[in-house]
Amino acid sequence: MNLTTQFARLSQWAERVWYKDPFLGVWLMPLGFFYSDIVRFRKFLYRIGVLKSHKLAAPVIIVGNITVGGTGKTPLVIWLAQYLRQQGYNPGVISRGFKGQVQCSPQLVNTNSSPEHVGDEAILIAKHSGGPVAVCPDRAAAGRLLIEQHQCNLIIADDGLQHYALQRDIEIAVIDGQRRFGNSYCLPAGPLREPINRLQSVDLIVVNGERYEDNELTMRMIGTHAINLITGQTKALSDWAGASCHALAGIGNPQRFFDLLHAAGLLCDTVSLPDHHLFHASDIQFSDTKPVLMTEKDAVKCLAFADERHWYVPITAEPEQEFVRRLMEIVNNKL
Repeated sequence: MNLTTQFARLSQWAERVWYKDPFLGVWLMPLGFFYSDIVRFRKFLYRIGVLKSHKLAAPVIIVGNITVGGTGKTPLVIWLAQYLRQQGYNPGVISRGFKGQVQCSPQLVNTNSSPEHVGDEAILIAKHSGGPVAVCPDRAAAGRLLIEQHQCNLIIADDGLQHYALQRDIEIAVIDGQRRFGNSYCLPAGPLREPINRLQSVDLIVVNGERYEDNELTMRMIGTHAINLITGQTKALSDWAGASCHALAGIGNPQRFFDLLHAAGLLCDTVSLPDHHLFHASDIQFSDTKPVLMTEKDAVKCLAFADERHWYVPITAEPEQEFVRRLMEIVNNKL
């Protein structure tokens, strides 16, 4: 059994414990309490100055979550960068570069960057945000690079709600409306990076799906067509209604992508892979000629070995108007 298969099985086991198994998480709960105590102590060290927190020369908006796995942060980051640029700002986006190989110095990202080097999400943001993107585990260093080289007057951090080494002016937390907080335990007993009460201190809470609480705002993900990886041809998903296909996803919540295809009428054989999966040719090759659909985040890692059977579905975020109104109210008051 190779390392990829082992990791996939471990991820599937964790998903069952966190979101489906009502009993095993209880046995792991003491570890979750221990983890949450570590989180609180770490925040305390930042608050009293034992651990250093850096202030950038431009305001910082953090877009993050309190759970492990995808919630829809990256599409919202892209929407924010586009919208704030329309409002007259010059935003840049920073990211850790998850699964990338950038270690110390910050790295500018473009559509030709290697996903193995800078991470898949950063390339997606560089392609669609309309502004500069930089990755580095030291997010403050990435922000300084964008301010110095691109004169950015606003920094948007993709993820980083728990990265207290970077001071922030606005925090936006994104929740998966389908899975919410699972069993509500902290790691490893549950999917929480921080206790749920962390949401009480953020400026905006956005739900990818239906809201449960009065203080939550909604956004929906829109995906109506697919683009061929080789030819660039665009085809409406509705054109495949009733047709058989293969669908694969290496994202935080693959089922959300599969549900989108199902809603469009496609009959898909699905393959779920771990988030940020590093694809190989064998992952996307099948013995038939059925179309193979994937997310755009996965597609950036498959270009080198794709053929004309392979399509990706671009997804865009559409926040509700109340989110837009509250966002600009906060931006105008704080920045």
